[in-house]
Amino acid sequence: MIATTGLLGYAALLLILAPALARAEWPNRAPRLAIAVWLALAASAIASVMLAGLALLVAAPKVSHEVGWLLAICGWKLRARYAHPGGAALEIGGVAVAVLLAARVAWCAATTLTATARAGRRHRLRLLLAGRPDARLGALVVEHGEAAAYCMPGARQPVVLTTAALRLLDDTQVAAVLAHERAHQAGRHHLLVSLAAVPAAAFPYVPAFARARDEVARLAELVADDAAAARSPRLAVAEALLALGTATTRPATQAAAWALGAGGSTAAARVLRLIEAPNPLGRAARTAGTLAVAALVALPLLLLSAPAFGVLPAGYHPHSVASGHPNRHTHTL
Repeated sequence: MIATTGLLGYAALLLILAPALARAEWPNRAPRLAIAVWLALAASAIASVMLAGLALLVAAPKVSHEVGWLLAICGWKLRARYAHPGGAALEIGGVAVAVLLAARVAWCAATTLTATARAGRRHRLRLLLAGRPDARLGALVVEHGEAAAYCMPGARQPVVLTTAALRLLDDTQVAAVLAHERAHQAGRHHLLVSLAAVPAAAFPYVPAFARARDEVARLAELVADDAAAARSPRLAVAEALLALGTATTRPATQAAAWALGAGGSTAAARVLRLIEAPNPLGRAARTAGTLAVAALVALPLLLLSAPAFGVLPAGYHPHSVASGHPNRHTHTL
């Protein structure tokens, strides 16, 4: 029962501490690392609950005395460390919870990714009919009176600009917007955002998962902003974001939820960040963050196996098995 309690407590702690991560300042300085932390946090919380259910089964199997004295002793001690008073009913319930959680996550992942791919294909077909490729820009230009810029999922898919956006932005700003959108494609940000949306879809009543989804989407924009600022003047990137963010956008011209755009509702805060140009995290802080991601991934398995540490008996010998219990010794003259 120790492993189950530890895993459930660990999952609860992660979900409780998630809002503190959203309020922290350092993700704005290292958005890539913060994306990894959010994804690892959500995955670790879900894995912990599933493993907690499976941990109830560890005490069920019986180890035969015929296997050998060492294995018998290990089996007795292992069952003792994972034992619980619930019996078979609790074991079945734990496995049922684990299976249902896994099935729920798998179903939501499949439906989310499939729906995104299907919507992307339909939108891409409409764009090919309505837009015209611009070889100079390497983008697809759509005739429309509303300023918009966004990209399709996939490195070989087009970046979309409306004619209104081209009239609104100068050449330097257009180059910044294109760099922003291509950074989304190169970083596979569409996939990361979709993966972050899976726990929120599977467990809509868990606020931490909704926060993770929103934060990953926001941080993906920061990563693309930084990539654009590395290729264009930061002020040009900020001006382009401000222009696209304040442009009136009707529902008919809004990018789909899966289409990452340079504007969006977070544009104002991102403009301030670009102007302030926060210093990136130092090497020590990045190393600590990387270790934190590794810990989030590894801790559920460590908590599951923790009661088994030290199971190998010390001070036992073959004569102890003869009596049928490892704590009773047979003395010989």
